[in-house]
Amino acid sequence: LHLRFFGYADQAWSDSAVRRYVRDAGDELARLHILVRADVTTRNKRKADRLSFAYDDLEARIAQLAEQEELQAIRPELDGEAIMEILGLSPGRDVGEAYRFMLEVRLDEGEIGVEDATQRLLAWWAGR
Repeated sequence: LHLRFFGYADQAWSDSAVRRYVRDAGDELARLHILVRADVTTRNKRKADRLSFAYDDLEARIAQLAEQEELQAIRPELDGEAIMEILGLSPGRDVGEAYRFMLEVRLDEGEIGVEDATQRLLAWWAGR
């Protein structure tokens, strides 16, 4: 994951990309911060300053999103029980696929509310 940051240095990420970075790092996020900072050393002062500023910005965005959304505990607005009830399903593979779809919606768009999440789920299900 430490190399993923270099894409951020070239162009700031969307909120969904920041959410995925945090999710993928999981419990190792603090250690990843240390590793990335160690990895962006260079003798080119201008490049080092640019990379350091970019990582400062990324850390600030992570903190801001964490405050807004409790990033470490991101879950879709509809859990497996709700998905089964809405779609009339029993436990199984389809529920897992629907849950993963709803998690991607959550990561891409943030909180959208249960009503909108239900509509997105139904539209996704109908289009399968």
